[in-house]
Amino acid sequence: MNRNHETAAPGDARHHEVIVVGGGAAGLSGALTLARARRDVLVVDSGAPRNAPAAAVHGYLGREGTPPAELLAAGRAEVAAHGGAHRPGEVRSAARLPDDRFLLTLTDGTALTADRLLVATGLVDELPELPGLAAQWGRGVLSCPYCHGWEVRDRPVGVLGGGPLSVHQALLWRQWTDDLLFFSGAEPPEDEAAEQLAARGITLVPGEVTGVDETDGRLSGVRVAGRHVPREVLVIGPRLSARSGVLTDLGAELTDLAMGDHVVGTHATADATGATTVPGLWVAGNVSALTDQVIGAAAAGQRAGAAINADLVAAETRRAVAARRARSDAAPTTDPAGQ
Repeated sequence: MNRNHETAAPGDARHHEVIVVGGGAAGLSGALTLARARRDVLVVDSGAPRNAPAAAVHGYLGREGTPPAELLAAGRAEVAAHGGAHRPGEVRSAARLPDDRFLLTLTDGTALTADRLLVATGLVDELPELPGLAAQWGRGVLSCPYCHGWEVRDRPVGVLGGGPLSVHQALLWRQWTDDLLFFSGAEPPEDEAAEQLAARGITLVPGEVTGVDETDGRLSGVRVAGRHVPREVLVIGPRLSARSGVLTDLGAELTDLAMGDHVVGTHATADATGATTVPGLWVAGNVSALTDQVIGAAAAGQRAGAAINADLVAAETRRAVAARRARSDAAPTTDPAGQ
């Protein structure tokens, strides 16, 4: 744990009971829970949500089809209505002070301290380096069928092979369309996998994928071995890596996420409430649960917020008991005989 570089908080550091790092669904949900518990809570938000390229949030009961920016704006307003604060900014470094508070230094030099910390910084999708692919991410290039499958149902879809779970993805996406191609690349799938794809009516397209094409801002095809293969959607399997800078600074444990025999990313280790191996430090959302959709991230933030409040209540109770005992010990004794 990082205690070596900071012996005391700067004199101008602003203190809060809880600081939430990350202003997405998980962070705002945690902040709302804490604000409703009458805690002094601040959300520090870099303003770069993972789902910003997407047109809408899906699978969120009661909020189906809401644009991501609209959902977050509503969340910030709800937190503010209950007394929580929001500050744009990015954390440059984090440290644990000798008194066990957390010290955060923002990129603009602002210093903040907190008794408890909730990190909800999300993850980074590490995309294949193919020309044109990044520009279509979240629109014509997708990953999760539960997030976007309904919106592209029955359309021409291609699945980029070569990844550890690409065959599984193709079989899954077949639920949403019967016009499905599997771009196998230089290494075709093994016999059993090839048989499964064929049995489900998924056509193999051999050859190296060299890029994606777009027309009028929409994905129009995939370039394979020098030729254009028309597609409206390309499915990929990015590696998922937690945004872990704050966690690494504080010595929190990170773990590989394995699906079957394949490692698909790294995430923060935490218990069911989001508590990490570092006392006073919680996580919520994709930083710890890489495959959660927005509604799952929001639920995790609520659980973490409630757990943090309970932890603060326990600490306050310990201090109150100690103070009561100290007063009792200091009180003068009365002689029962009146002498």
